[in-house]
Amino acid sequence: MAKRKRTPRRTGLVWRLRSHLKADPGKLAVVEQILESYERPNLHLAVEEVIRKMPEKPEQLGVLTPHEYDYARLAKISRASTGKHYEAGSVEYTDVPLADGRQLACIKRALFLIQERAGPLALLVEQDPHWGRIIVEAMAPDREQAERFLRLLTRRVRHGEAFRGHALSVDEDCHGRLAVHFHHLPAIQREALILPDELLRRIERHTIGFSRHAEKLRQAGRHLKRGILLYGPPGTGKTLSAMYLASQMAGRTVLLMTGGSVRALESACRLARMLTPATIILEDVDLIGTERQHQSISANALLFELLNQMDGLADDTDLLFVLTTNRPDILEPALAARPGRIDQAIEVPPPDAACRRRLLELYGAGPKTAGVNWDRLVERTAGASGAFIRELLRKAAVFAAGDSNGQELLIAEHHLDEALAELVVAGGTLTHSLLGANVNGSRG
Repeated sequence: MAKRKRTPRRTGLVWRLRSHLKADPGKLAVVEQILESYERPNLHLAVEEVIRKMPEKPEQLGVLTPHEYDYARLAKISRASTGKHYEAGSVEYTDVPLADGRQLACIKRALFLIQERAGPLALLVEQDPHWGRIIVEAMAPDREQAERFLRLLTRRVRHGEAFRGHALSVDEDCHGRLAVHFHHLPAIQREALILPDELLRRIERHTIGFSRHAEKLRQAGRHLKRGILLYGPPGTGKTLSAMYLASQMAGRTVLLMTGGSVRALESACRLARMLTPATIILEDVDLIGTERQHQSISANALLFELLNQMDGLADDTDLLFVLTTNRPDILEPALAARPGRIDQAIEVPPPDAACRRRLLELYGAGPKTAGVNWDRLVERTAGASGAFIRELLRKAAVFAAGDSNGQELLIAEHHLDEALAELVVAGGTLTHSLLGANVNGSRG
């Protein structure tokens, strides 16, 4: 009796692929793209955008793997011998934070059966359980179709829709994996910057002015990459100025680099280039940009990386570096002086008498005062930073609260005297350094 020829079982993912692609999927090429885990929200948004433009809605399938640490690949699930271990199931999502406290449920593992105008195509989104990277694969009867589709999808991912125009910071773990964090920048108005008008105009001209006229400058052949260094004693408003610039240049992506995040400098610059127009704010650059002979090995490597990143940009890249430092005297000359790395080094000095008066009005608003000689206080705070004046008025309010006996808080002259004495005399040199003060506090 002749043996009956076995026919393939018409269930499971192998048959679904065969039926959709109208070809034996085990004989088709697979095109792959590897994405980093931080790009997941951009991938999800890119897939959604591509699907919206399809002539018909794709079928979405989950993929169940035989083991917890196994992961699906199109080459595995397209052959009968290996595909039998993978079953259709629910599409898996993972919740990812976005800007402004929002969340986005992003695809973690899914198989899409897509019908393009060029023909059928299968798209697999999977996660490497060992390294966390995202694996994206495409398969079609025509390999060039799969290549075109995946390249289009990758370009949309690189556009960075989830990140673009927001304030971000990045850090790396011990394995070099990058994480992106969103931040909310306060809307700082020009009036909040207590700086001399000409100084503020210089800062704005090289930053906001460039951004406002970027297209005209590009058409005129002028380079758009630029760097500005804000230097001066602590507490004079360098960081506040940087935050003001970030809040006033709408539509630009802002990369914040502080503390341990400077280890991810190369990744941050790569991300900024992808998301241009962008601004990189690097605070306390002296921590990585000091004279080379005074550096540790790790700091030296970061310095060279910063110089390479600033030098390696195309002239038409609209990328602004805003660097701050309290120690310009020890800053690396190659960073501070060479055009193309830093184009403008602007001193943010302690406030003059006019600015100190404005600071006293700003930070003194709220509580009532009685018998305060503001002219004398302006003189006595010569050499003080804005941070010192803010703390002076806060401490005076604390003394006044202690004397209020349940009545309305009222700041008197002696409360300011007590606060000034505590900060200048009892506080010592460390308090002076922390608050950026060079004040003798005399009553003259």
